[in-house]
Amino acid sequence: MSNSFDPYVVRKQFPSLNQIVTGRPAIFFDGPGGTQTPQSVIDTMSHYLANDNSNLGGAFKTSRQTVQVAAQARQAIADFFNANRPEEIAFGQNMTSLTFAVSRAISRTWHPGDEIVVTWLDHDANITPWVLAAQDKGVTVRWLQFQVEDCTLNADHLAELLNERTRLVAVTFASNAVGSIVDVARVAELAHEVGAHVYVDAVHYTPHNPVDVQALDCDFLVASAYKFFGPHTGILYGKYELLEKLEAYKVRPAPDSPPGKWETGTQSFESLAGVNAAIDYLESIGQVYGQSITGELGRYGGRPLRLKQAMAVIKEYEETLSLHFLERATEVPGFRVYGITDVERLAERAPTFAVSLEGYTPREVARSLGEEGIFVWDGHYYAVAVMEQLDTLHAGGLVRVGFAHYNTVEEINLMIDHLKRLTEA
Repeated sequence: MSNSFDPYVVRKQFPSLNQIVTGRPAIFFDGPGGTQTPQSVIDTMSHYLANDNSNLGGAFKTSRQTVQVAAQARQAIADFFNANRPEEIAFGQNMTSLTFAVSRAISRTWHPGDEIVVTWLDHDANITPWVLAAQDKGVTVRWLQFQVEDCTLNADHLAELLNERTRLVAVTFASNAVGSIVDVARVAELAHEVGAHVYVDAVHYTPHNPVDVQALDCDFLVASAYKFFGPHTGILYGKYELLEKLEAYKVRPAPDSPPGKWETGTQSFESLAGVNAAIDYLESIGQVYGQSITGELGRYGGRPLRLKQAMAVIKEYEETLSLHFLERATEVPGFRVYGITDVERLAERAPTFAVSLEGYTPREVARSLGEEGIFVWDGHYYAVAVMEQLDTLHAGGLVRVGFAHYNTVEEINLMIDHLKRLTEA
């Protein structure tokens, strides 16, 4: 690779990757459900709990330190997403709870006869909160279908569902089940033409690709830090004027302005320390490996540039893993990969693969791999709508294999070789 990215150097920073199962290091292909954590994040969170643990608003040192920790985390995510200002970033327990909060607030502006659009490609956390809000307000829900053959969503088909009554489009950036990437900028363009807001689930996209909310022109975007090497904390981006205008459900002492009005109760401040450390970790990848990644990134500077470089490096490396996996997958009899399998289209997908093995249930495949120290998910992974459209729920869903930048070609070989032995038994 042009940037000389070395996963073996990176792996040294992740203590969990040293876990031994069946005589060798465990293989973590479970990243779509949550990535592993570098030592720097662990140390930062421990340091906060040992030295700065407090709440906000106190007239003493640890409280002031906690204020600084929260501010640093907010600025770090603003840089990561290229937001206009840190006040456009709010934190919460997780993406799902934040989405429920925003859905309740934004649905206050809806009226019977209004319409919203959700997609069959989304995680249920970006479907059910909106469906329930629509039911409460007498609003019609329209569904945007994906192409079952390659599990992709054609953004231009959205135009057929939009009209002057459309109030919101909820869409994923990348499917957590089959990896397909959606042209969110095009979705936002079409939605804004009819005056609708766009709410983007970027949980699965964020660990693998650069995010620029200004370039996307989305109105809201949510992510989860534990999917990009940090702690279990949800993240909400919103255009400031919308966060300010919408009426949030909150207690009376809470701030009346963003972002505080959206941060229900006391935050996990040790997690916010970890968020900042996770962004520092990614920035370090940009500093070490990202110098050859320039081109269109020239419009950024400082930390935003280093973060975009880091994610570009990660994306490039992970595409080599996806390529190797797809090439070797053909060697396993009865092994089916759902979604994009054309190696010329790797840029259109995240390195996440939903698969099945003829003659075995998803749990049997996952258990067999797990006994060999190869960790994968099975089931529907909350992507219930996807499994319904693929007609796999009755069979226990699918097996999900996901790669992160700390994974290697050698690990993929071990998995494929085991699956081949399994089918030969």
